[in-house]
Amino acid sequence: MSTQWVMFGIKNCDTIKKARRFLTDAGVDYHFHDYRADGLSDAQLQEFIDALGYTTLLNTRGTTWRKLPEAEREAITDADSAKALMLAQPALIKRPLLRTPNGTLLAGFSEATYQNAIQEKP
Repeated sequence: MSTQWVMFGIKNCDTIKKARRFLTDAGVDYHFHDYRADGLSDAQLQEFIDALGYTTLLNTRGTTWRKLPEAEREAITDADSAKALMLAQPALIKRPLLRTPNGTLLAGFSEATYQNAIQEKP
């Protein structure tokens, strides 16, 4: 288990920028893992799916999803098909994902949720 905060995402995402600013302003020392620059392994994505479920992770509200051919979107029927697509196109993963020092994964950004996580003792 990590003893460090880790944020996963894509650095040019506006929501990522807000979440990073929030953590910095709160004095949280964290590592940023950029899917595009640092990559995303099958094992990492499986860990995320195991913790949150593929339906929580798959961002079906973003531009990347809307640009997919309808047949590709309809082919997502289970965790394996979603995982293959998210590995091929990490921009489809809900952002940000934040791993707290106690191993909890938070999907998306909410100031209240982040504040609660910061106040929890590891």
